[in-house]
Amino acid sequence: MTTLLETDETLRQALAQVRAEVGKAVVGQDGAVTGLIIALLARGHVLLEGVPGVAKTLLVRSLSHALSLDTKRVQFTPDLMPGDVTGSLIYDARAGEFEFRQGPVFTNIMLADEINRTPPKTQSALLEAMEERQVSVDGRSLPLPEPFIVAATMNPIEYEGTYTLPEAQLDRFLLKLVLDLPERETEVEVLRRHSNGFNPRDLAGAGVTAVLGADELAQAQQAVSAVGASPDVLAYLVDLARATRQSPSVKLGVSPRGTTALLAAAKAWAWLNGYQSITPDHVQAMVLPVWRHRIQLRPEAELEGIGVDAILRSILQQVQVPI
Repeated sequence: MTTLLETDETLRQALAQVRAEVGKAVVGQDGAVTGLIIALLARGHVLLEGVPGVAKTLLVRSLSHALSLDTKRVQFTPDLMPGDVTGSLIYDARAGEFEFRQGPVFTNIMLADEINRTPPKTQSALLEAMEERQVSVDGRSLPLPEPFIVAATMNPIEYEGTYTLPEAQLDRFLLKLVLDLPERETEVEVLRRHSNGFNPRDLAGAGVTAVLGADELAQAQQAVSAVGASPDVLAYLVDLARATRQSPSVKLGVSPRGTTALLAAAKAWAWLNGYQSITPDHVQAMVLPVWRHRIQLRPEAELEGIGVDAILRSILQQVQVPI
């Protein structure tokens, strides 16, 4: 008879194999792959920040392929309308009535490419989908498929023709992952693969195979939700959040939604590492990706060149860790 622990270990091994499958197409972005898996386990959304050409789109496509999930890509542009994302009512002349034609948001992983290039009206069309996992149209609420996450990309260096994401929407992203330019050896490996005929549009040809499905992912999500947290660790998490609100360099600190997001991500990270409850180490490991996009700095701190990551690292050193 298979025990619950054995089932969890089988799922963890399958997710490790997912990382290996993605590695057949994407080189040197192991941290981002793990972050996307954590987001799926915690049922959260991901903001991917990086300059063009660091494989953000390929990363999402490879992950969905390895998980046998449906994915749709939307290129966000200034003229994109809300209906282009959620769907539209189309008049059927033969039936004499309107019918709803689903938009690309009806998928498992929606890749919102350059999300900050579209106006706030269209950005806000995603809010209900991200928070409620449904789309409301003509007085009806249509549920989105399970699992459902939004993986949105942003270019950190180009601001012309872009629109700042509102705080309410930023707060709904579980993680913000930063994809850096590759090291020299990694870039050489990328060129070697392309020299040998690698085609980023042909994942099957690259050998990427599906090793996990939606049902197994749902089991893993259920196992993650059962991971425990002691009162001391919960208090530590709140102390960290309060420290962000009291920092002299911070204009807007972490909200209660941010603390619950950190708890969810820490649970996923603990489960992936075989723990039945979270420890301060798991909390500390997830603080930067979960909170770096939820904090607004004061203008004087920005002028001095102080970064959010540096403030969070300082807070981690200052707040007492429960033993």
